[in-house]
Amino acid sequence: MTLEIERKYLVNDDSFKADSHKQTRIVQGYLSSAPERTVRVRIKGDKGILTIKGIGSESGASRFEWEKEIALEDAQALLKICEPGVIDKTRYLVSHQGHTFEVDEFYGENQGLTVAEVELESEQQQVHKPTWLAQEVTGDVRYYNSMLMKTPYTSW
Repeated sequence: MTLEIERKYLVNDDSFKADSHKQTRIVQGYLSSAPERTVRVRIKGDKGILTIKGIGSESGASRFEWEKEIALEDAQALLKICEPGVIDKTRYLVSHQGHTFEVDEFYGENQGLTVAEVELESEQQQVHKPTWLAQEVTGDVRYYNSMLMKTPYTSW
């Protein structure tokens, strides 16, 4: 069990792709999207992953997270019983001044949305922002994947 501490930003252009050192397609659904106990099923490339997250801190930057790799076949079966709505995206890993940014480019009903997250050691840790980062949206629940599943970006 770990405490996940991260900041989330909107991305203002696709110049991050030039510095990306890895990209992976991700499809995910939610067995529970309740904020106090989010249970996510994810297919990341050729792997299945089950994740449980607790409610976030007041700032939205940290929360409990438990994650375990599961068989791909199990993840595919669990996706069939998830709540309505699927998140489909490509995740790019981009290194910048000692941090790795996970940049998610969304498809389907969330087409047009690109966000970047960076994991930190503490909520107070400073981040050197690359030029392609825009407004910080840490703690804005509209940008949580579990909310994008219910109220997609294209419907805002």
